[in-house]
Amino acid sequence: MSRIAIASIAALLIAGHAHAAEPITLRDMGSFHVGGRLVEISGKPVREVVFAPGGVPAKVDPNGTYQVEQMYVQYFLPANEKGAYPLLMWHGGGLTGVTYETTPDGREGWLNYFLRKGWAVYNSDAVERGRAGWAQYPDIFKSEPVFLTTANPFERFRIGDGPNSYDPDPAKRKLLPGNQFPVEGYENFVKQNVPRWTTTDDATIAAYIAEIDRVGPSVLLFHSQAGTFGFKVAQARPDKVKALIAIEPAGIGDPAKADVLKNVPTLVIYGDYIERDSRWPKIRANGIAFADAIKAAGGSVDIVDLPQAGIKGNSHMVMMDKNNLEVAALIQKWLEGKGLTK
Repeated sequence: MSRIAIASIAALLIAGHAHAAEPITLRDMGSFHVGGRLVEISGKPVREVVFAPGGVPAKVDPNGTYQVEQMYVQYFLPANEKGAYPLLMWHGGGLTGVTYETTPDGREGWLNYFLRKGWAVYNSDAVERGRAGWAQYPDIFKSEPVFLTTANPFERFRIGDGPNSYDPDPAKRKLLPGNQFPVEGYENFVKQNVPRWTTTDDATIAAYIAEIDRVGPSVLLFHSQAGTFGFKVAQARPDKVKALIAIEPAGIGDPAKADVLKNVPTLVIYGDYIERDSRWPKIRANGIAFADAIKAAGGSVDIVDLPQAGIKGNSHMVMMDKNNLEVAALIQKWLEGKGLTK
């Protein structure tokens, strides 16, 4: 290759880096497990197991003590911290902390965005998800796990235009008009999906409370199924929760204890196409009613319907949509307005 060609390539690389985001500088990063309990199991038969092909069978006695219902947390602490408190990110049902890491089409996710804004970010895999591990059922988890087909999230997360909108052939998929989900990465998204249980809420709430107790006063950002967890944990530790950011919460807290949240500023965000969905008008109505109960007790709740704010086309997976950074900027501005940045 000629010197001119090499110089041209070098110039292109330099130009590319000039437009790249600045490197993220951390003062620390790491992970830990938190929460959980010990459980005794008895009455099971001893088995012989070959752990590797050609190996010698080993006797495995399933009776004894098990560590279960713990949660995995990974943290990233920026060198120049600007958030007044750590930001805890909690994912939705059938998902893990990957939700916030990157988008299915390879763009930076909210974890990086808020790190760049100077927030100490704690991203978790909740009880029974990902690196938290899972336990026997029905001995410990009292139901079978729920698995999702490839089509399910496409039709249920307001990406496709309702039932039967998914097709294995991308060219035949029926999208909601103007949808912002990166459909070219949909197959990457479903690779993130993990089985979930419907009987582990109490254990999950206990683990999230343990996380708050360990980390200290924090801001909670939570999505979908974690609506229940975020609101109920805040009701259990109102002195340690400095703000709530609910992204399309699918569940709520205890309405009878709504007054406990009167001193916790709350932001609730909903995406697009809700009126076209069979389930989300009712889910949103539940969320609005809970927000109204907090406000009636003297609390502060800001509800943002993104289309009304001029941000259109968002699916249920707001943090993955092509306009995800526009929504993140809205959240950052709200946090600044609440005096939660240094």
